[in-house]
Amino acid sequence: MFFDRILGLFSTDLAIDLGTANSMVYVKGKGIVLKEPSVVAVKRDRHGNHHVLAVGRDAKLMLGKTPIGIQAIRPLKEGVIADFEITQAMLRYFICKVHNRRNLIRPRIIVAIPSNITQVEKRAVKESAELAGSREVYLIEEPMAAAIGAGLPITEPVANMVVDIGGGTTEVAVISLAGIVYSKTVKIAGDKMDEAICQYIKHKYNLLIGEHTAEQVKIKIGNAQPEDEEEQTMEIKGRDLISGIPRTLTVTTKEINKAIEEQVEAIVMTVKDALEHTPPELAADIVDRGIMLAGGGALLKNLDKLLREKTGVPIFVAEDPLSTVARGAGEALENLSILKEVAIY
Repeated sequence: MFFDRILGLFSTDLAIDLGTANSMVYVKGKGIVLKEPSVVAVKRDRHGNHHVLAVGRDAKLMLGKTPIGIQAIRPLKEGVIADFEITQAMLRYFICKVHNRRNLIRPRIIVAIPSNITQVEKRAVKESAELAGSREVYLIEEPMAAAIGAGLPITEPVANMVVDIGGGTTEVAVISLAGIVYSKTVKIAGDKMDEAICQYIKHKYNLLIGEHTAEQVKIKIGNAQPEDEEEQTMEIKGRDLISGIPRTLTVTTKEINKAIEEQVEAIVMTVKDALEHTPPELAADIVDRGIMLAGGGALLKNLDKLLREKTGVPIFVAEDPLSTVARGAGEALENLSILKEVAIY
């Protein structure tokens, strides 16, 4: 224990929000120092071995544009590790980028993970972090980290309800006394909305667009419940499926709303389902205290308004919802007494 404290003085302990779409790294005493897309570009040699060419922002720019022999891979799918080797390479890159004494003392790491993943998936995350260069790995559930990051009183005997809408999953959790009373995860979130936009444009206009274009459309003119005065338009470029020639198309807010309505409805139903399964005393707290939205999906325009209408419960969007989980994991890193209460093994 004493030796571990000494090591802590010389290492740069980290908290990592390992997201399907984006990863963030929080350094103890400094805050969030790295925000990068969860993408790795690799080149396969003639022996079938992978060599990492780029990670994060540089790799994301290559999505859909790589020549034969080079792949831009997203190693996490729907909140869990889909490619163990590439995830390990990505973690090592993040650790080396922020850890000054990378070869002397290995850091202690907290990794935020979805709340309903299996023991096998937890072990995969832990082993990836260990092999990437950590001396000690703690796991914290994303809704718990989001609640801490949003400043909710998680250790008190009151209900704190968090809806974390990421890239691969939407997680709804009710937290009380530093534990999760109820949680539900659905594999419907930002990525599925991007796919739905691609499919809508393809079927309606015979235009093929990439996921990056779809994501930009969602960010700029996406709206969960558009009003007439909020109608916006955006020009998109893609390949015509009939002629094979690139062309430009203008889409509207109402069209994008129609494209993603199935995914938005699924998120609303997940929240309603969680409210139905919450014990009565805690449900009464939620009516008084409201629901906190976190994750990139919380930025979808008017989603809070739609949820308020459908549930009758106050809805709040966390300050900087994209980094709420990373900030919460970082706060747990700074306060070991909280970490011991909320860490899972």
